[in-house]
Amino acid sequence: MTIAKLVRTVLLGGITAGLVTNAALAADITFWTWRQEDKAAYEQFFAAFTAENPDINVKFEALPDDTYPTMVSTGLAAGKAADVIHTHAYGWLDQFVRSGYLEPLDQAAVPSLANFTPDAIEALSFRENHQVYAVPFATMTLGLFINKDVFEKAGLTPPTTWEEFKTVSEALKAQGIIPLANGLGTSWFNEMFVSVFTGPFLGSDFGAELSTGATTYKDPRYAAALSKLLELRDYMPPNYAGVDYDTAGQLFLSGRAAMLAGGSFDIANYRKLNPAINMDFIAPPAASAGDASHASKFYDGGYAVNAASPNKEAAERLVNWMGTAEFGNMFSNTLGNISPINGVEITDPILHHVAELNQTAVPHLNVVYFRFGKPTGSEILQANITKMMAGDMTPEQVGVEMTNGIATWFAPFQGK
Repeated sequence: MTIAKLVRTVLLGGITAGLVTNAALAADITFWTWRQEDKAAYEQFFAAFTAENPDINVKFEALPDDTYPTMVSTGLAAGKAADVIHTHAYGWLDQFVRSGYLEPLDQAAVPSLANFTPDAIEALSFRENHQVYAVPFATMTLGLFINKDVFEKAGLTPPTTWEEFKTVSEALKAQGIIPLANGLGTSWFNEMFVSVFTGPFLGSDFGAELSTGATTYKDPRYAAALSKLLELRDYMPPNYAGVDYDTAGQLFLSGRAAMLAGGSFDIANYRKLNPAINMDFIAPPAASAGDASHASKFYDGGYAVNAASPNKEAAERLVNWMGTAEFGNMFSNTLGNISPINGVEITDPILHHVAELNQTAVPHLNVVYFRFGKPTGSEILQANITKMMAGDMTPEQVGVEMTNGIATWFAPFQGK
């Protein structure tokens, strides 16, 4: 063999070996979510990730929202789930951790966990040992949407206290405007409706007292806060019991209603539905002049790694990247949600205001504290709040039902 031929053989062999090595390093990983509407955004995010990590390709797969928990559970149990799972937080996460389906995370494998506040990490941790299992992805804030053009045309100022809310609502009614768009036709949102208006009356310490059993839902403060909801009935749409959340949104977006109790998760959607709307998102009315007002807040979920993934190292690299400010900025600016990642710059004025509200927000009680057993606090409240608003239960009775139901699995409530 000539020297030239030998060199060609060695070079060709080296190139071939390099190609084989690169192929061996390449990983195709899948990402499961319930957010079909975010497909284009996530594909944009994953393209940016792959540009920085060319050995990893990420495939977006959305499952139906209404069957997502069941399909995730079935897929994990069968060993056929995605490498990275979009999870909800709190009690939703617990069921999969108990079954051993999710990989525990730490800062050695996922350094970006250092970019989150303790309450964000706690929301995606197993309550029994405080081990984190997912990288937090969004905070959701509950407050009051305001149609600024409706208020300006009516010559009114958005209310900041409960008495102002009632006075303004009477003035809006006198002009043929529905003050508050909300009805009670959507069970999951009814719980949020309660949280929006009771939060300022319960204050910043009530949730912590509940979580330790220092008080229960039988507390007179809770009954008093619920009783305020009864005063809202005069300001809600006709036949409000059957008005669902989507219809309420249309009443607000069309200008037929001036206000809507809602969540920051709908800001981007409302802008799509009505690009011309001039709206704001504010804290609900304070109990009295001089009192603090509190929006409500919860962490929606996170990005978890399938413990049985054959591509675990690649999956951990992806969720680590999804905990960086680079990802957080893309997430907030593209999807119009609040990223909980430290260092994210929020330029949108409404989202910036929401982020400010989060600084003094109170927990969305049942989601944060009482979805770790059956019946959940959410299930009990959703089943009873419509009865209370119809006059078939008192606020005190709702509190008793809440306490007794949760006490079947939450020891600090037992015997109280």
